[in-house]
Amino acid sequence: MGDQGSARRGTAGAARLTRFALVCATGLALGACQTSALQGEAVRIEAEQGSAQNIASLTEVIRANPRDAEAYNVRGSAFGRGGRYREALEDFNQAIALNPRFFEAYANRALIHRLLGDQTSAANDYNAALQINPRYDKAFVGRGELYRRAGRTDEAFRDFERAIQLDTTDPRAYHRRGLIYQGRSQHQFAIDDFSTAISLQPDAPEPYNARAISYLALNQLDNAFADANFAIELDDRSAESWTSQGLVYEQRGERERAKRSFRRALQLDPDFSIARSAMSRVS
Repeated sequence: MGDQGSARRGTAGAARLTRFALVCATGLALGACQTSALQGEAVRIEAEQGSAQNIASLTEVIRANPRDAEAYNVRGSAFGRGGRYREALEDFNQAIALNPRFFEAYANRALIHRLLGDQTSAANDYNAALQINPRYDKAFVGRGELYRRAGRTDEAFRDFERAIQLDTTDPRAYHRRGLIYQGRSQHQFAIDDFSTAISLQPDAPEPYNARAISYLALNQLDNAFADANFAIELDDRSAESWTSQGLVYEQRGERERAKRSFRRALQLDPDFSIARSAMSRVS
């Protein structure tokens, strides 16, 4: 009976984890499976780069060089990092007006369009960047993420794959392709991609947490637990990470510890349905 019970728990746990992975892979629970808008969408930078002081310095550069498209692109990036999206959009518009073949500015503007909710303009800008430079890996990554969040996972997968074929060092390409593998229950491929993303950006919690889910699906509980705990160390305000930890406890049969983890996840994100369902099971 004990072995049969463990097998049933393992099968049920794998099914739950597949559902969890699919939600993350298709972008249907962005609040749970993603962090803030810019985190993971651009290389992490020091907060000072979006500061008023830095923007003031860049404004002086533009005053001295009003026809310099690169100066507008750099200030637009600083505005974006500071959450000043409308001003960022104006700067990228100006950069492109000064240099219509400025593919980096198109890709930067695409991200701002997406953050402002204009997905059509974002797709158009990524397409424009790739028409100018068909080897621009970051545009493939950005467009792939746009597709992934829209549930167009086959197109997203192709874009991430193309970026990786171009020898990108952008960890997002591997992390996001891994999420798609995970949603397809191809967990070993997912683990390989998450591991590469971690090697490129070891201080980002998201790939550790994602890898924990695939380890759980393969019943590699010690590996899953180590990754979930390390993700929490890196960011203890991630509902997804606490949920991952709770799922390990649940699969081990440690219901009280699982309950504490799920409770913490729900404190951080009361709308996280995965944690809420898990709490119902262990309660």
